[in-house]
Amino acid sequence: MRRKYWLLLSTAMLAGPAWAQASIDDDSAETGSTGTTANSASLAVSGQNYTASDFARFSPNSALDMVNQIPGFTIQRGDDRRGLGQGGDNVLINGERVSGKSNDAITSLGRISAANVVRIEVRDAASLDIPGLSGQVVNIVAESTGITGNFAWYPQFRARITNPRYTAAEISVSGTQGAFDYTLSLSNTDDSFRGGAEGPELVLDPSGAIIGQHEELATFSGDRPQLSGTFRYDGPGSSVGNLNLSYERWYFRGSEDSIRTGQGMPDRTRFFRDRENEWNFEVGGDFEFALGPGRLKLIGLRQFERSPFRTSLITDFVDATPSIGDLFERTLDEGEWIGRAEYGWEMGGDWQVAVEGALNTLEVSSQLSALDANGDFQPVILPNSNSRVEEERAEVNITYGRPLTDSLTLQTSIGGEYSTIMQNGANGLTRSFYRPKGFLSLAWQASENLDIRARVEREVGQLNFSDFVASTNLGSDSQDAGNPNLVPPQSWNFEIEATQQLGAFGSITARVYYEKVSDIVDQIPLSPTAEAPGNIDSANRYGIEWNSTFNFDTLGWHG
Repeated sequence: MRRKYWLLLSTAMLAGPAWAQASIDDDSAETGSTGTTANSASLAVSGQNYTASDFARFSPNSALDMVNQIPGFTIQRGDDRRGLGQGGDNVLINGERVSGKSNDAITSLGRISAANVVRIEVRDAASLDIPGLSGQVVNIVAESTGITGNFAWYPQFRARITNPRYTAAEISVSGTQGAFDYTLSLSNTDDSFRGGAEGPELVLDPSGAIIGQHEELATFSGDRPQLSGTFRYDGPGSSVGNLNLSYERWYFRGSEDSIRTGQGMPDRTRFFRDRENEWNFEVGGDFEFALGPGRLKLIGLRQFERSPFRTSLITDFVDATPSIGDLFERTLDEGEWIGRAEYGWEMGGDWQVAVEGALNTLEVSSQLSALDANGDFQPVILPNSNSRVEEERAEVNITYGRPLTDSLTLQTSIGGEYSTIMQNGANGLTRSFYRPKGFLSLAWQASENLDIRARVEREVGQLNFSDFVASTNLGSDSQDAGNPNLVPPQSWNFEIEATQQLGAFGSITARVYYEKVSDIVDQIPLSPTAEAPGNIDSANRYGIEWNSTFNFDTLGWHG
């Protein structure tokens, strides 16, 4: 991932309903047949409580439509990383974290019918006994009665260039059968698109003089259909189990045809084609039950993805100049096994010990070919283009949280991870890393309408295994040489976040952050046409994020 120094200021102004901001009494922790755990009862302490009637003006179809209208709140997805780790998305459903990876918060919320939502609670993460969460968190209290479903269709039409998009849709069915709750869904909304462009493109030299002209027509399309099922089991006593299954395909097609003149070459036509046919699956689940003075949660996950790519670039000339071209083909097989155990108990506060082990693999097979004088593709040597990378990783964390006063809450965690990365092939290496990690967070309810949160964290980054292996980008006429000597980045992260409620007018949430990163990974040029990922000693990243919601009903501008 390319990283830069940057300062980000983003402001969002959204019209919202006149929100109820009542504190929640003890009886509000009730849920329906979807059940709850001890966590959901602890959520009903203080904060904002929104009911379905608060969202009626938006005619929501799902819980996701409701959450998107909460003043000052933004869904924060957990890091897209290997393993599960602590924290995750800042969304809970009936007091529980959303389990799985492909089954993330946005996907899960989209499957919950708005008719099944009892209320939505907004809490400060430090007040919960869920390690790793920070900032604002929403808890969706939902109940399932009988069989319900959602359906949505998102057609798209453009006047020219691209074909209509008819395939973007989703359908889900939820129900209850005895101790089991289930949701089945078929969706093609993420990354379903049709795009294109047409027109002239000028090529300028450094002085601004025109040295070439292109007349281009480009079209791009993608579809990501996913079939998934989630199942929940209310077992004997207080035991709870979840199972998540998904199978997904990804189809991408890209083309760009351009008639080109100038740049010291004969007039020519350039044909660029890009395609990918991916498939992947995920099987994950967890089971939680009382054990001794606390509760034990066992989690397992298996993922696999196969991604075949094919990119070609051919140029035909109007004169007798022979055609030139390249073909790059690559297949990536990525796999992940995860086992995790979490044991939590109360003793002068909330404690949790978590142990996680993971095995990650990436196998890459690549082939670069060039067009010969007879118009046939012949193989070209591309060093370090075929390899297998494997990582064995283990981490241990112990987390403690408790209220320090009636308005100040503490949560802290300390731990570390140990990993061994093995790569075979021309530049095969075996390396091991140990990295300490942890965080300290404080949440202060300064007043009834002002919450302030502070967090200090030692974070350990992860390497992209694809950066170890050489690849070619025909569209930009560049090569990535790959670098098997990369070191995982680490950072010290500091942030302060505050939420100010404005009553009937809405709310403001602002976050100031600073990150001091060591061994940051960035692209390093090797030649005019080649580059490779490499480590840079250090970098600093800082910024401010601002999220405001203003409701103008009190000014007479309704809706």
